[in-house]
Amino acid sequence: MPENNSTQSSTSSPEPGERQHPFRRQDTPWAQTQRIIGARIRALSDRLLRRITQRTLKIGISARIFHPEAGAKGLRSKTLQYLEESIAQWVMSRDVMVFMIPTVNNNGILHPSNIRLRDYAKHLDGLVLQGGADVSPQTYSETATRPEWSGDRARDMYELELLHEFVEAGKPVLGICRGCQLINVAFGGTLYQDIASDVPTAIQHVSDLYDSHYHLIHFPQGSALGGLFPAKSEALVNSIHHQAVKDLGRDLVVEAVSGKDNIVEAVRYRKARFVVGLQWHPEFHRAGSAELLDCTPILDDFLAAARETRF
Repeated sequence: MPENNSTQSSTSSPEPGERQHPFRRQDTPWAQTQRIIGARIRALSDRLLRRITQRTLKIGISARIFHPEAGAKGLRSKTLQYLEESIAQWVMSRDVMVFMIPTVNNNGILHPSNIRLRDYAKHLDGLVLQGGADVSPQTYSETATRPEWSGDRARDMYELELLHEFVEAGKPVLGICRGCQLINVAFGGTLYQDIASDVPTAIQHVSDLYDSHYHLIHFPQGSALGGLFPAKSEALVNSIHHQAVKDLGRDLVVEAVSGKDNIVEAVRYRKARFVVGLQWHPEFHRAGSAELLDCTPILDDFLAAARETRF
């Protein structure tokens, strides 16, 4: 006999356009509860992911330090910590927030605190080591050959700790000028205390023109930095340094050199996604300038690494 269509199973698929009930009829109350909780967890996860990816990056910049002058009054009698405006403006040009990271003194008598530099590495997305005073020869186990090259040992100790905390936290680090030299010293390298004295055949790397003093650099074969500028075999950068990398630190590679004397102009730490030092000051270059290297791709690579550390 022909089958009676009216006896079809109630579990058959709904007709096209018919709304499917969110719960299967055979679901137990416990299964329905699990389904609801799972859907809410997924919604919260999606919302959290959107919040993380859309949150503005927070980049820390190490402080320059002004030490009190003997016999001075007012501000010059105090320890001052500051940053040069151009470095902050350059980083903020990519719509990120910038925070100057002060030194910490856990043994302070007037204002003791339990805050550590490790806390900054935990809560910020990346670190920029700005330029400034010489790295002290004492920091790489040498003696200053002239008193004026004794550097800033106090700042060295602060920035070395800061650098290692960010590296340990897996956060990117970009060193500028002194910052490049500090990265080299941090991994066991040494410096020329004065290029003109230690490398007499070198070109002039510093002059009274300051940020208007330029020279060419080129990228060695295989340089990751050079890979950001595939159309350029050489580039023009400013040059404001009388010290430079001498013996390369462990696990560092040279990313750029001066065009005529092979003085190191950029380094990269091989065991991290992004720990790079630039001997020049990209913040003094005008983006899109036909003359000077537009360093925006370097900044963007640094910030891309900062975003990756969120996951």
